[in-house]
Amino acid sequence: MIITDTHTHLYSEAFDEDRDQMMQRALDAGVSRFFVPAIDSAYTQGMLDLQSKYSDRVFLMMGLHPTHVKDNYKEELSHVEEMLNQHTYYAVGEIGIDLYWDKSTLEIQKEAFRFQIKLAKQHQLPIVIHCREAFDEIFEILEEEQSEDLFGIFHCFTGTIEQAHQAISYNMKLGIGGVVTFKNGKIDQFLSQIDLKHIVLETDSPYLAPKPYRGKRNESSYITKVLEKLSEIYEVPQEKIAEITTENSKKVFKI
Repeated sequence: MIITDTHTHLYSEAFDEDRDQMMQRALDAGVSRFFVPAIDSAYTQGMLDLQSKYSDRVFLMMGLHPTHVKDNYKEELSHVEEMLNQHTYYAVGEIGIDLYWDKSTLEIQKEAFRFQIKLAKQHQLPIVIHCREAFDEIFEILEEEQSEDLFGIFHCFTGTIEQAHQAISYNMKLGIGGVVTFKNGKIDQFLSQIDLKHIVLETDSPYLAPKPYRGKRNESSYITKVLEKLSEIYEVPQEKIAEITTENSKKVFKI
């Protein structure tokens, strides 16, 4: 059984003490492909080092995370553009809008999001969207940018069924992680109405650990708990869920 974690921050400081052991636990659990999103330029070298060490397992994205869109955002966007020209990346991400932490940066977050969508189109890459309390703002920009070369993943999808269908209408897969196991996560109540062809698995480790690890550090091996929950929701064997979601990820990332 091949499991793909489409969103994991393997370079995070949270793994500095046991990164190799954490990776081995994930491999032992059947996770053999790890897609790693960017945050800002401070993490670029760590990401490249990680990819060099696990070259057949780790696939990098490049982008500026919306919570890191600050006064120096134009320099950061130049860095994203430069790196996309210098190295192989499999997506532009994670990008988007986050209004949970700071609403005052909305306009520059929008600017950064639009700019990076255009970069993705230029490089024929998918986008990986971060959305927190910003569905309307993100959908507005996706509507403007909608085209055949706009596609990707709506990372950590936590919206309604209507928002799920809207995201899918923009050629987005839904990234499903630990939230699906939460009692108050809500998406488990309607997910069975969404065809599995629109779903990919993720952890967002070290964040959003699934039950029974909720509140603790997340890691890629815990994706098996997400797999178990989806198997229960869809009434399909775990192996089938793993197969379908891995194939979905291959279509997005083109590998």
